[in-house]
Amino acid sequence: MRFSLGFFPWFTAAAAASSCMPPTVIDLRRSEDRRDVVHRAVQALAEGRAVAFPTETDYVVATAARVAAAVKPLLDLAERHPDEPPLTLALKGADEALDWAPGISRVGRRIARRCWPGPVAMIVPDDHPESLVRLLPRLTREAIVERGRLRLRIPGHPMLADCMRMLAGPVILAELVGVDGPTVTAEELEARAGTSLALILDDGRTRYAQPATTIELVGDGFRILRPGIVAEETLRRLASLMVLFVCTGNTCRSPMAEALFRRLAAERLGCTAEEIERHGVVVASAGLAAWAGGPASGHAAETVALMGADLGGHESQPLTESLVRQADVILTMTASHRAAVLAQFPDAGGRVEMLAPDRRDVLDPIGGSLETYENCAQQIREHLLGRLDTLIRPSVDPSGPDSPPARSG
Repeated sequence: MRFSLGFFPWFTAAAAASSCMPPTVIDLRRSEDRRDVVHRAVQALAEGRAVAFPTETDYVVATAARVAAAVKPLLDLAERHPDEPPLTLALKGADEALDWAPGISRVGRRIARRCWPGPVAMIVPDDHPESLVRLLPRLTREAIVERGRLRLRIPGHPMLADCMRMLAGPVILAELVGVDGPTVTAEELEARAGTSLALILDDGRTRYAQPATTIELVGDGFRILRPGIVAEETLRRLASLMVLFVCTGNTCRSPMAEALFRRLAAERLGCTAEEIERHGVVVASAGLAAWAGGPASGHAAETVALMGADLGGHESQPLTESLVRQADVILTMTASHRAAVLAQFPDAGGRVEMLAPDRRDVLDPIGGSLETYENCAQQIREHLLGRLDTLIRPSVDPSGPDSPPARSG
């Protein structure tokens, strides 16, 4: 049965399932009130029925993880991969990963923060005694954990996210794949799933119409289990350590810190400054009151050049939510900068520190002589040297904020 929401009849998911009726299909593109769709989908999930949702890559079938009886029908539908758990645990947000996998590596945390919601599924070790997986029914645990590994995903479609926010407890997902690849339309899913579904939410052909990339965290790095829309090169960059320096205008102090850190990191990693990203380190700078596209001050560029670094291509940029979210370590020049960052982005609290380990301000040299800039740059360099050991360690398989991530594979 296919309805737009304006002609949606009242039903209960239990009644639909018990009478073996075909699933009710709601066309989201024609719906008059998506809030009503959310309430109906949540009701079906809470009753232990299966609901099909669009994602950015494919259509998935979801049930409530706390309803053990809902697991077996999902197992019957799911695509099986020998190297992966049968079903996937869907999360509400990247921070929730720590609840289900408290021991997730720093590389895993970076990828989660930068990729989710999005087309990446992550297989993580399920070996922590405080994992919430232990609280799920046995049948659910057996369906989402295999050989001590758990598959996590946060699809990038608002409908599933809206439903999960209203549902008590997590959701598990089954992916349906045919001979032609992933299920990318509601019609394909309905043909494959039959009467095992209560609802199908139709939002047309999925945005990418390609599978999500599945990775597994291995030690301090990751490997790709199933290639998908996100390429390995992109994932390597997303797994990199990102250090962000912040000052006021992003023309003097933070650009000098960026350039000098890039030079010091290259020396530590045994490469050129232009090659550090290939070794898993990304460096950037921004200003709390910066204009976009401005050059570094002349004295700043001259000073770092004398110290073997380069600011010739610098363009100032304001501090944005995106930069803050991407950064693993945010180093500010003064205490007031740190306070301003935390006031604007309180969720970044654990990642914001002053550059000086002793929390002394790096004073602004703007308007000063070349000697003033040289003194400032030397102070910055000394602070960077004091932090270098905790940020970067040369290693074949590095990870975490104290070193770049391992290569996949």
